[in-house]
Amino acid sequence: MNPILSVQDLRVVFAGFQALKGIDLEVGKREIVTIIGPNGAGKSTLLDAIVGKSPVASGHIYYRGKEITNKSRYEVARMGIGRKFQNPNVYNELTVFENILLALKGAHGVVAAIRAKLTRVKKARIEAILERIGLLEKAYTKVSSLSHGQKQWVEIGMVLAQDPTVVLLDEPTAGMTSDETHLTGEIIKSIAEDRSVIVIEHDMEFVKQIAQRLVVLHQGEKLIEGSVQEVQNNAKVIEVYLGRERIDVAA
Repeated sequence: MNPILSVQDLRVVFAGFQALKGIDLEVGKREIVTIIGPNGAGKSTLLDAIVGKSPVASGHIYYRGKEITNKSRYEVARMGIGRKFQNPNVYNELTVFENILLALKGAHGVVAAIRAKLTRVKKARIEAILERIGLLEKAYTKVSSLSHGQKQWVEIGMVLAQDPTVVLLDEPTAGMTSDETHLTGEIIKSIAEDRSVIVIEHDMEFVKQIAQRLVVLHQGEKLIEGSVQEVQNNAKVIEVYLGRERIDVAA
């Protein structure tokens, strides 16, 4: 595999505590990699390190073959890596359309972006994003009136508006209903048609819906990597994360 994103022997240390202990990870083009593990395993820290939010003590991160280790969050985003955090960070008093408009690559400032002339190209691009996240019919609805799950989709749309090649999603289904969770899985699979996606998740039913390759972290280390079947049958994974009963992934 010729990876678009490569993490090599990555270590992150906070006040003497090793949050990541030599993590290796490769992500291919148009691939969904799902990361699971107990709380405190280092999942969010790994994404933070990739986007420049957490300083890397040692190791390397490469994007399209170019080292991006410890680059600023702005530089990483501009290069083509988009990150969605656990809680939706949206403009509640603006419409769904305006939220996507503000996030468009090249937009500068809330007022300037809204007052700028809306070209036919920009409008078409925003509508395409809204269709992908299932909110085209709510384009001119204030975000404050949306459900929690729909707000999560708005933020996913805002990440897509930045036109990233790699999309990082940290627990994108947190707080969602079962129907919203399933729809989120379909959105993520749609995104992966033309982008690479890394997803952190706890919901195993959702993981089964989207996972192409699973990575299990435990206490800052990679425990195992493989298919859903390989992971759920691994004795160490069963012991430290999935519980002692085998999870049926055939359903």
